[in-house]
Amino acid sequence: MFSGGGMWEAMHDDMAGYFEVRVDGPKRRHYRLFCLLERDGAKLGLGGPSIVLITPKDKPFRTVLSKADYADVRRLGEEYKARVPRSVLA
Repeated sequence: MFSGGGMWEAMHDDMAGYFEVRVDGPKRRHYRLFCLLERDGAKLGLGGPSIVLITPKDKPFRTVLSKADYADVRRLGEEYKARVPRSVLA
């Protein structure tokens, strides 16, 4: 598990409840993994507390993701959260 320092960040504002794993890659690219934490995963069919990957995104160095990119993450997250038991690929 990442302990902060920029690699694992809790998001805020419209993205509150989501977490972002940040990695800088070659050729001046930023890679992001958007995740949700399922603390009560056992109640949702996950077998226990879980970190769930919602979607990856990447962007050029020193740019920001678009509002549409963040909306896509939220849409996928809401689709995932609407299912009980959760549908996951283990």
